[in-house]
Order: sequence, then C-alpha cells, then structure tokens
Amino acid sequence: MTATLRQPAAPLLARLTGQDPNAYHDGLVDSARGGVPLGSLGGISADHWLGVEPGTGRDLFVRLLYGARISLLVALGATGVQILVGVAAGLAAALGNRFTGQLIGRLTDVMIALPALVFAIALTAVVPGDFPRPLLLILVIGLLGWGSTARMVRAQTLALRELDFVAAARLSGNSTLRIARRELLPSLAAPVITYAAIQVPTNIVAEASLSFLGVGVKPPTPSWGQMLSSAQTWFRADPLYVLLPAGLLFVTVLAFTVLGDAVRTALDPREGSRLRIGTGKEAAA
Repeated sequence: MTATLRQPAAPLLARLTGQDPNAYHDGLVDSARGGVPLGSLGGISADHWLGVEPGTGRDLFVRLLYGARISLLVALGATGVQILVGVAAGLAAALGNRFTGQLIGRLTDVMIALPALVFAIALTAVVPGDFPRPLLLILVIGLLGWGSTARMVRAQTLALRELDFVAAARLSGNSTLRIARRELLPSLAAPVITYAAIQVPTNIVAEASLSFLGVGVKPPTPSWGQMLSSAQTWFRADPLYVLLPAGLLFVTVLAFTVLGDAVRTALDPREGSRLRIGTGKEAAA
C-alpha cells in the first residue's frame, strides 16, 4: 500500500463502516453470474452503505473515499506545481532582458500548444512502475500545464511594472529580485489565487482521464478514474458502480468551478461591483 493510503483522513471516515478498502468479500458477489453483487442496488446493506464492487466484493463507499483523496491530492499538488513554475517563468519573462523574455515567451507558447493529454500518457507509460504514481501524476500534469499561468503572470507583471510604486522601488536602487518579491508578488496574489482555484477542477479531470486510460494510479490504490475504467464492463449488470464515481467526479468539479468563480468575484473589486450593479438592476425591474 502506498504512503498516501497511510494518511489519516480517509481511514477516520472509513472506520465508521468498519471496512477496509482492499478487503475482498467473495461471499457478497454471485460467482455464477460473473461476480455481480448479491442483493439490490449493488449490494447496499447496513454494512456496505453504497454496495460492493463487482467481482471483488470490496466496499464501494470506502473505496470512493480513498479515491477522492487521490483525486484531490493529485489535483491540488499539480496546481501547486503549475503556479510555482508559471509564476517564476512569467516574472522572468516580464522582468528579464529582451532575449530572456522572448525565449520564455516562445517556450510558453510551445507548452500551451502541446497536446498535454497525449504527452502525459506517454510520460506516465515509460516511467518505471516502482515510482510513486500520485507523485508522478502531480509532476506530469503540473509540468505540462504551467504555460497559461506563465502567460497570465507575464501580462500582469508588464502592466504592474509601469506603475509608480514599482518605478519608485527601482529608483531607490532595489534589485530586480527584491522588486519582484516585495512589490510585484503581493500585487499578483489575487489573480494567481483566482487562477489556481480555476485550475483545480481541470486537474481533477486530467487525473481521472489518465487513471481511466490505465496510466494513472495502479491497483489496489483506488481512484475515481480507475473505478470508471473498470466499471465499463459492469454498466448493465450494476449501473450504480458507474454512476457513483461519475457523479462524485461531476459534483466535485462543479464545486471547485463555483469556488473558483466565487474567489474571482471576492478578489476582483470590479467583478464584485458589476455583480452588485446587476443585482440592483434586477431588483429595480
């Protein structure tokens, strides 16, 4: 079992059911029908709140919990990598000399134009199997997806560096690194946080896609995308096995999308003003 499965969050919730995510229950599936769960609605019972996994009898509720942790861990970790690399590249492109700016700009264009999913599949397929898969997914998704962040940071920095407080800091003899750290980064915090919140649902879908295609996390570590991949053959016999991970994936992506929009509204005064003006007009009408 990987190190990520020894973290405490999911086991605390799993103890409510007393189930282990990797414990097989052969007596809960019908071997004569190829492993279809016994009972109604995929074997839902007092012991198995969402039923059991076809073929193995593993508790579906607990495996969904552990799968959520993998999906969120990879999405948040990849977003962190994208932000770190993108902010560094964007600042260097905007504050460096002409050659540096053009070089990073062309590299950013290449990263944005890359078919990220195809390259992610290729990279995850050639890495040795003993490399921790969650960490591999974080690095692959993060390092292939920083281009948009870098372009946004570069555009924001080019606008900020013409303002009076940056010019005053430059005239005071501060180095470029000091100006970037003390003057520019605080001003970039709001757009960067907003962009990070918007990137999280995209990375959740990316992890699920890679796991669905068989190059993500490996069994027995559960993942929503991996569960959807194995559920293809059980759709007619046990549709709940397909609908549960798909529904959770949809709700999680939707929740982070709404959160990203709320963060953008909260951190952008102009967006909040437009929202209040629109609400006022609707009320007057």
